[in-house]
Amino acid sequence: MATRIRELDALRGFAICGIMLVNTWQHSPKPPEIDWAMNQFVQGRFYPIFSFLFGMSFALFLRAHPDRLIMGRRLAVLALFGAAHWVVNPGEVLVPYAIFGAIALVPASFLPKVVQLPLGVAVTTGAVFYGDPWILIAGLFLLGLAAVEFDAIRPNVLFFAVSVVLAVVLTWADVSYLAACVAGAAAYASGFLLVSPRVFEPLGKLALTAYLSSTVVILLVRPATVAGIIIVTVVTLAVQWVFARWWLTRFRYGPLEWIWRCLTWWELVPNGQTQARDPRNVVPDLHRSRPKEQPGVGS
Repeated sequence: MATRIRELDALRGFAICGIMLVNTWQHSPKPPEIDWAMNQFVQGRFYPIFSFLFGMSFALFLRAHPDRLIMGRRLAVLALFGAAHWVVNPGEVLVPYAIFGAIALVPASFLPKVVQLPLGVAVTTGAVFYGDPWILIAGLFLLGLAAVEFDAIRPNVLFFAVSVVLAVVLTWADVSYLAACVAGAAAYASGFLLVSPRVFEPLGKLALTAYLSSTVVILLVRPATVAGIIIVTVVTLAVQWVFARWWLTRFRYGPLEWIWRCLTWWELVPNGQTQARDPRNVVPDLHRSRPKEQPGVGS
């Protein structure tokens, strides 16, 4: 299980890299020569991965801490981060993540897994059909939730091959932009899991810190050329990666991740590597069935 969690951290770090590239491009003057490539291969391909992983993280947290009030506080704190981020970056995703987490994931967590999966498929399909990227977030949340319940995240060559074919066909056929994005995200994610490069793991562990700090860099620099966009993205990610590696040798949680955890539990959570281990930081077993409701557990 620990290996699987590390793979998901690495995949989250990979998604952060793609999101950083897209955000740098969106907040900068757009050279025409890069627009086509970004729209065809990058734009909209990484937020689906991040959304799916958010649903998985929700399920893993809830499996360790079944009290929904704890999860409610966790989502409320995320909304506060998002509201602060919205001031400088209107349209950001943390507020919608918190909202859809509350109205989609929390109710769905009471459902049996045989209902969660078709519900996630239905919501995702409906969002793609109607071209609604916000509802797509809810659908991917639900699919991530179901993926944990079915232990469905494993490297799979066939799934990768099929998703690549679908991504190519849907992108070039130009039938549905969201369908192409979802297929592209599936291809990137499944291909990544086949290779599973752990180099992205530190960024994945500090995903919230990396996501919010990158916005500051993007808004301050605003590169005006293709080379500038690439340089700003690569340098920022490299600095974040070095910082994450350094930080994780001394602390268990990233700076903003630790604040998020403290506000969730309403107390100072041990963070130093030399401090006593946080008893709430439980790695749940993917193969274990969901625990019965125990009011107050983990509070």
